[in-house]
Amino acid sequence: MYLVLSIIVVIVCVLLGIIVLIQNPKGGGLSSNFSSSSQLMGVQKTGDFLEKGTWVLAITLMVLALAINVVTKGGSAKSDSQYNDQLEKSLKAPVAAPNSPTTQPLQLPAKK
Repeated sequence: MYLVLSIIVVIVCVLLGIIVLIQNPKGGGLSSNFSSSSQLMGVQKTGDFLEKGTWVLAITLMVLALAINVVTKGGSAKSDSQYNDQLEKSLKAPVAAPNSPTTQPLQLPAKK
């Protein structure tokens, strides 16, 4: 689920970037190319469409970010408890050094 939401977020971000780059801050971006009267969409409608698309994609991105946060919180609790169980087992087990100087005398390698 996390992977699917991440892929959708990347797609939404690319589309949002494209829409924002198409727009011109003073209204002359893509709408300036549709100045002839034979176009299907007029200047004002193109600007409205791009503005609504920007808002829809921005809201979608925020909702997806919240959804990923919810999915990640639910999924990490299981893995955290697994790590905590392993940590508790390792802390309860007695620790003995296998080659400590007090248990075995130091031996030098034999000469050939």
